[in-house]
Amino acid sequence: MHIWSLAQELVKLGHKIIIITHAYPDGSSKTIRAGVRYLPGPIKVYYCPIKVMVDCDIFPTLSIDLPLFRNILIREGIEIVHGHQATSVMTLEACMYASTMNLASVFTDHSLFGFDDIASLHLNMVLEVILATVDSCICVSHACKENLVIRALLDPTNVHVISNAVDASKFTPDPSKRSDDR
Repeated sequence: MHIWSLAQELVKLGHKIIIITHAYPDGSSKTIRAGVRYLPGPIKVYYCPIKVMVDCDIFPTLSIDLPLFRNILIREGIEIVHGHQATSVMTLEACMYASTMNLASVFTDHSLFGFDDIASLHLNMVLEVILATVDSCICVSHACKENLVIRALLDPTNVHVISNAVDASKFTPDPSKRSDDR
């Protein structure tokens, strides 16, 4: 929903939006969402034939998917690659591919990760290498920015904070449902 909402707003501003993701089960184990689909906007979504490894993440290859990404980026006339989430292999590889193709790239981080467990240490090393190739980073809070700058050894002036948007109307309390036991 986050990517879809962001795409809708960018379309309103006049941008052409192409979403590239991997194929994945569509609710049941039998149906696979694959190929190209169109969402209102219009937004074009490529569900690439890339197998997921675990937890809806692809196996890191660092080069095998380059021809597929390159083909889509050239065919669609992409000028900016914008990826989300530090644990997304597709995002990190897409940022790297953008760099090899001299395309602008932006990385958005939504998470806080540590510095004291083996998984975080490895991820931080990968981020340091990959994010050295991006043009700019966005974090959803100042705490997230500080965390990312330290984890990936980034120049803080290249990391910007754009706070998560909140639709306050969805969180308006209903006084009639208030409990009397305070």
